[in-house]
Amino acid sequence: MSNETLIRVIDGNPDLSFLLSENKKLFVTDENIFGLKSLEGFFRKFSPVNTQDFSKTDISGNTRDTDNFIISGNTHAALYSFENNALVVIKAGEKYKTIDTVLAIVKAALAFSLTRKDFFTTIGGGVITDLTAFAASIYKRGARLEFVSTTLLGMCDAAIGGKTGCDFEDYKNITGTFYKAETLYIFPSFVKSLSEKEYISGLAEVLKTALLFDKKLFALLENEKDKVLSRDDKTIYKMISICSKAKAKIVKKDPTEKNIRMLLNLGHTFGHALESRAGLGVLTHGECVAWGTCRALDLSRSIGLCSDAYYERVKKVFASYGYETNKVHPKFTDSNAILETMKNDKKNSSSKIRVILQKGLCKNVIAEIEDEKLLSVLK
Repeated sequence: MSNETLIRVIDGNPDLSFLLSENKKLFVTDENIFGLKSLEGFFRKFSPVNTQDFSKTDISGNTRDTDNFIISGNTHAALYSFENNALVVIKAGEKYKTIDTVLAIVKAALAFSLTRKDFFTTIGGGVITDLTAFAASIYKRGARLEFVSTTLLGMCDAAIGGKTGCDFEDYKNITGTFYKAETLYIFPSFVKSLSEKEYISGLAEVLKTALLFDKKLFALLENEKDKVLSRDDKTIYKMISICSKAKAKIVKKDPTEKNIRMLLNLGHTFGHALESRAGLGVLTHGECVAWGTCRALDLSRSIGLCSDAYYERVKKVFASYGYETNKVHPKFTDSNAILETMKNDKKNSSSKIRVILQKGLCKNVIAEIEDEKLLSVLK
């Protein structure tokens, strides 16, 4: 297992045939990616696998599955193969970011007799990379791992840094590990195929990164909105390049989030609480991070860290991209419940809630804040 991730940015349409292996490899994707026109040729190589061909012991000793589906709890995952390469296709969306899905991936790897020297290769966005990386990290105490990121959010944030995990009950990413991919393949052309909702979700993480580390990127987002929203090729490449380098630099300094990496959670403590309370999957991760970032900056202003002018400037930029910026989000209006959920955030280390605040653009502060101050920006 490598200590660092090699990031390869590849121009042009995505042809993933180079990833096929003579050794055993398990590809993992979801139903949405499986249906992409740009990957039709690649996925067409794979044929359905009849799981009746596997013995019970090959599938963790559980009841034999039927047709080409493998079952773990409430999760059904479809199985395919091509030569020594296997493919498992899971359900799409935050709703399926569960331990059952992680175990379905593990069952597929076990059914194909993968060793810890073989690769788990994930093709998808942040949900898929988190789930597959978690499965790889616990399979035989750690198999090899590589990513093909297909979303702006993944390319700029989620696929970089080695965080893995799944949701549990109403809590976002509450179970997981730190486990880095050996290689991350980025095809910026995938961004063109994203829905508007998914693209805007990814932009929230781009905005977050700009606020934290790059004044020029923030100026681009503030002043060249037409190029950003039209998905201009050069603009997309610039956003991905700046964000991926910024996150990789921070992660290299602090791989397990003991100090400076905490800065990457700007907006996330508020945002994850909203995401959980509204119902996982009701709002996109980016929508919640955008709202949470505005709450963090409102808090910064209220305790005298940043100026009114800075808060209003940033709020205006977020609003211009259609994000909710008001204190109370219309999808969940119980401020006390938001606060209680924030108390269970995995980043807290005391009775106070840890949040990332700002004195100004690229001037960041890690702070622990009392309940009443947090409530003041939620009501």
